[in-house]
Amino acid sequence: MAKVTIQKLHDMKENGEKISMITSYDYATACVVERSGIEIILVGDSLMMTVMGQDSTVPCTVDDMIHHIKAVVAGAPSPMIVGDMVFGSYNVSREQAIETANRMMKEGRCDVLKLEGGREVAHIIKAIVDSGTPVMGHIGLTPQTSSKMGGFKVQGKGEAAGEVLADALAVQEAGAFAVVLEGIPEALGKLITAKLRIPTIGIGAGRYTDGQVMVFHDMLGFFDKFVPKFVKQYMNLNEDITKALIQYKEEVKEGAFPEECHTFGGVTDEDLERLY
Repeated sequence: MAKVTIQKLHDMKENGEKISMITSYDYATACVVERSGIEIILVGDSLMMTVMGQDSTVPCTVDDMIHHIKAVVAGAPSPMIVGDMVFGSYNVSREQAIETANRMMKEGRCDVLKLEGGREVAHIIKAIVDSGTPVMGHIGLTPQTSSKMGGFKVQGKGEAAGEVLADALAVQEAGAFAVVLEGIPEALGKLITAKLRIPTIGIGAGRYTDGQVMVFHDMLGFFDKFVPKFVKQYMNLNEDITKALIQYKEEVKEGAFPEECHTFGGVTDEDLERLY
């Protein structure tokens, strides 16, 4: 697959071709995604919950992100690699945001960056874009600031729909090349997608966005603390891996593993007799 570019995503929106996006946090899973042909990989701060066992994305640091981005970039040369800007890395000033963006791009070597927020961060998006780094927006339910929203709750219900639409338009005007719509009513996702020139990527935003994104561990049943309503589990890795580990343990206890085919030769009985 040829390298996925911003122009490719815009062409897909114009042609009505859906965009697929998935998270990845390490080399092994990135290699699998590369083989799948999925267009975009998000190295998300969700790694704090799925990989590090934290209860939110907030503790994630820029160093954490760069570490994981490097591994994913090494494993997946074709998809667009999106690096997540973490909580506290862009909300102090334009200068802080640009410095963070520069570091993530230079050290992590991702293709673009994503940051959360609407109208309140539009000036930050514009500053980063103007400095030379492409930005994907993220509005609706924003996990980094979910505490001020009352938790992980659907946003944009009723009259609040206008607020989310205003955020989408502001993010586009600021120069974002695409925007993630998270946790909003389907009808609102459809409206925003129709009104924006840039691609929309939905996660719990219904069927009518330009694309969809899911967390790798959620869709494969590899993270079982909770399963959001919008997640479809395509398999249950937790169950399959647990069965494999139990079988391995039993075979070790019984002496059934390793078998002869798993061993190495190269020493004869005569060689061993000399050692005695």
